[in-house]
Amino acid sequence: MIRQYLEIKKQYPDAILFFRLGDFYEMFFDDALSASRDLEITLTGRDGGLKERIPMCGVPYHAADGYIARLVSRGRHVAICEQVEDPAAAKGIVRREVTRVITPGTVMEGNLLEERRNNYLACAARGGNGYGLAVTDVTTGTFMVSSLTGQKAGVELADELNRLMPAELVVPLSLVKSFPETLRLKGNILVSGYRDEAFNLSAAESALEEQFGPGAFLKTNISDPEIAACAAGALASFLKDTQKRSMAHINRIQFYLPGRYMTLDAPTRRNLELSRSMSDNTKKFTLLSVLDNTVTSMGGRMLRNWLEQPLLKKAEIIARLDAVEELAKNAFFRKELKEELKKIYDLERLAGRIAFGAANARDLIALKKSLLCLPALKELLGQALCSLLKEKGAAIDAMEDTADLLDRAIDDDPPLSLRDGGIIKTGYNPDVDRYRSAGKEARSMLAGLEERERLRTGIKSLKVGFNKVFGYYIEITRSNLDHVPEDYTRRQTLANAERYITPELKEYEDLVLGAQDRLLHLEYKIFNDIREQLTAQIRRVQATASAVAGVDALYSLAEAASQNNYVRPEILEDGRLLIRDGRHPVLERAMGPGQYVPNDTDMDYEEKRLLLITGPNMAGKSTYMRQVAIIVLMAQTGSFVPASRAEISLVDRIFTRIGASDDIAGGQSTFMVEMNECRAIVAGATEKSLIVLDEVGRGTSTYDGISIARALAEYIHHKIKAKTLFSTHYLELTDLDREPGVVNMNVAVKEEGEQVVFLRKVLPGRADRSYGIYVAKLAGLPAEIIGRSANILKLLENSSETPSQVAAASDNGCDRGGETENEVIKELRHLDILSMTPLEAINKLYLLQKKIGDGSLQ
Repeated sequence: MIRQYLEIKKQYPDAILFFRLGDFYEMFFDDALSASRDLEITLTGRDGGLKERIPMCGVPYHAADGYIARLVSRGRHVAICEQVEDPAAAKGIVRREVTRVITPGTVMEGNLLEERRNNYLACAARGGNGYGLAVTDVTTGTFMVSSLTGQKAGVELADELNRLMPAELVVPLSLVKSFPETLRLKGNILVSGYRDEAFNLSAAESALEEQFGPGAFLKTNISDPEIAACAAGALASFLKDTQKRSMAHINRIQFYLPGRYMTLDAPTRRNLELSRSMSDNTKKFTLLSVLDNTVTSMGGRMLRNWLEQPLLKKAEIIARLDAVEELAKNAFFRKELKEELKKIYDLERLAGRIAFGAANARDLIALKKSLLCLPALKELLGQALCSLLKEKGAAIDAMEDTADLLDRAIDDDPPLSLRDGGIIKTGYNPDVDRYRSAGKEARSMLAGLEERERLRTGIKSLKVGFNKVFGYYIEITRSNLDHVPEDYTRRQTLANAERYITPELKEYEDLVLGAQDRLLHLEYKIFNDIREQLTAQIRRVQATASAVAGVDALYSLAEAASQNNYVRPEILEDGRLLIRDGRHPVLERAMGPGQYVPNDTDMDYEEKRLLLITGPNMAGKSTYMRQVAIIVLMAQTGSFVPASRAEISLVDRIFTRIGASDDIAGGQSTFMVEMNECRAIVAGATEKSLIVLDEVGRGTSTYDGISIARALAEYIHHKIKAKTLFSTHYLELTDLDREPGVVNMNVAVKEEGEQVVFLRKVLPGRADRSYGIYVAKLAGLPAEIIGRSANILKLLENSSETPSQVAAASDNGCDRGGETENEVIKELRHLDILSMTPLEAINKLYLLQKKIGDGSLQ
């Protein structure tokens, strides 16, 4: 048995091998050592022909899903090795084979998946001109392919992977160690190596033909079909090797060009918090959390994809906006739509489970219930006025034939297990009805047998029972053993009773158990036949699921627009960006109605291309800039926006450089990360981009920072000519407004004595102070530090010397003069100047000056 284990383990060296032994999955050697740690289960051992016992651990097969889930969540591959022949009929060792390899990217089990997020498995191939990329979600059947070529291929691939955040990335085995570093991948993306030969073009084309049929790549306009085919074929081969079963739901390749959508790099996605919060990496306090009112899981996944891939074509955006407007204006229509959507299960993942052979009877009932709701939804969408909603309605296939099949065949309340029977409805199959009737008759006869035997023997406590070990029996207590008839045969002895069998009871037992076994076998066979029939209809289910998901996403955007008082943006292509009373959607939701201070934005390609924003810390500069970027992104998603009026010109990319963060693991300081992000912006931005830059240059010395910030602003303004929002505390930069197209803006502040009120209002003009010391005071720094800071600031502002000279000259005031200066101030405060003669005043002033150590009069 150990020899058999080792032979199978050689084929799956990187996976934890769950080796079936009776009612347990066992692990041995290194697998046992690592699994016992990860799963926190007892490590044991067994003899295996060696001097030392073989490490061993195991889990019950009926509870294996939970343990597998824990291993997969840690990035492990788990190979399931089953007994593939009947142990009773086997000669020698029972034959075993790996029936499936479960990896983070190939999970089908619902307890391991997020309902409203795709579980992507990606595969990347490298060629001379760039990279091929293939992405699938085995739970839904999505299979997308692209190629990224040219000088920026690596950056574009990293951006795409950071957008998708696949659970697993498959690359050639020879590249598995270098690939993440080469692309500078962010986030927790598990990189798995796969045999290099699968990435060869000939092998890849064979795998593609087997999965999708001949000519899968004949009609595509991607830049490098060959390298894309290498990635796609390797992914198809990986799925075949790991899943070892039908993948009929993966039946169509979607070719896509990242250039069809707005490009968003990883820092921008992070800074704008589209679907993951920077604070805890969850959906809470993200744009998705504000806009997601979807009713179905598949609608939630589609809305997430829309937000992460804003559109670039004006016609597509307007089509979505038309649909959102119609739904937003018609509350009754929207409510009816929601009621119909609520009845529909996750058709995408149901289709995947059916094709994968993992669907149970309850999944089929969920499918039936969903299909029965489709005619009403289709009719409702047929009443819509806009073309997109009508198109979605027309794309829904009610599949009456499939619904009818399921309604006739599958019991309305089936058990969870397919081996327990009770799956097939009475009346669907005559053989099922006959076996079921025979079983009922035999059980009825058994009930009559008990009464007859009581009368025959005179034993009132006699009872007929059943257990899985001994079958049917007659139980008689020890006090009645003298009355047991001669034709009773002892079957089992208990402490207080004996159990017997009779020829008549044995005959009934054969009838009941025989009928039951044949019934269970037949029901299971019929169920598999129905599941195969459904597999042949998977394309219809998938097309309908896509249409329903799109309707749900549009409903969600309309609901958000209605709830939050959003307006329809006007989509332009002339470069104008006009926002009146714009709000940050996430902060507005967090703060509550009427609390958020709205702001205007007015930009174009000529007179107002670069907004130079100055003002205090914590006054709202970063929020304002993020707000503008989010409103533009929402508009190109097809959403209404938080404003009273919005005219949005299409942008091809949004770049943001906000906040301070380092990359310790990558050996990059905060300033180096900042400069790398700036480099990516100037390398990738075009005239049609929107750039948001916050406090560039603050990670180095003041003069270095000012110089870099100024040079960067000038380069973007003169060379790239993109619309840019540039916030800074370097007030020296405000003279850039002499350049045509640069406009100074500042965040308004109101001072009342020593109190400062941030008005959160962005107005034309430049700020004259940064109020950093006031913010330090708000943070609770000791009064001594605040006072010392204020003194140094005054000296710096009134001196022509360098900051270091001023600071050095003021050391006396800190070490020994601070207390003296306070005494001098007290003395000045109590002087009666009006009663002093001029000479007395001069003398007193001389003494006070001398007291604080100033020798200027000496």
